[in-house]
Amino acid sequence: MKIAIYANDGRQSMAVSRKLYQKFADTHFIFDNDHPDIVVTVGGDGTLLSAFHKYAAIIDSVRFVSVHTGHLGFYTDWRDDEIDDLVISLQSDNGQSVSYPLLDIHVKYKGIAKAVNYLALNEATLKRSNATMVTDVYIGGEFFEKFRGDGLCVSTPTGSTAYNKSLGGAVIHPNLKVLQVTEISSINNRVFRTLSSPMIIAPSDWVTLVPSAGRDYSLTVDQQNYHGKQIEQLRFKISKKSIHFAKYRHMQFWRRVQDAFIGAEYEN
Repeated sequence: MKIAIYANDGRQSMAVSRKLYQKFADTHFIFDNDHPDIVVTVGGDGTLLSAFHKYAAIIDSVRFVSVHTGHLGFYTDWRDDEIDDLVISLQSDNGQSVSYPLLDIHVKYKGIAKAVNYLALNEATLKRSNATMVTDVYIGGEFFEKFRGDGLCVSTPTGSTAYNKSLGGAVIHPNLKVLQVTEISSINNRVFRTLSSPMIIAPSDWVTLVPSAGRDYSLTVDQQNYHGKQIEQLRFKISKKSIHFAKYRHMQFWRRVQDAFIGAEYEN
């Protein structure tokens, strides 16, 4: 089995990373940072997101395992004091995995003939920095509304627990391969109207945004930010690709949500 370790630069994460390197070397794992079978991330959810984007080109052939070195992350299953158990689990790996859907983002920029494609694990947002964002919204190719406000957030089911949730969006189980569109401070009055509610979009449909002209739009894809180019059109759709986590003791989704947002002290 080929292993890559991807850690943030925190002191604790680097210490755990060094221990993992030594334990993997002692148990004769092969290190391969370019084409690993397993990527072990050390840090938190931000580290996992960064690793996902690094290995997005080979996402179909790689599985992830996450070790948290701070507060429990939503994607992290192992604590930093459990690395011996993690190594033993990897030694007996049988290829099992649990998969979560991803988001395809297709962007057409003004003056650039070829569209650009991005892949998101959590969400993508479109905002405008110097004025109210105005964009036509199409669902499945049909015009739906003209949105005015601060921006729009399009999230995956696992991303529904991130920025989407803070915007008042629904939490969605990842077995439902849908995307969610959530408004960011929409303008609603006697003149301008939006649905003013999160929308759950079926996997067979897609969402298209055609923003008004301007170069001051900011597109975020998970932690990455793209700006400075005039966007003519964005299309969002649930990807045919998925992220795969090695299933050694992957926590059940609703238990993960409970641990992240409610806490054990509220259990009966």
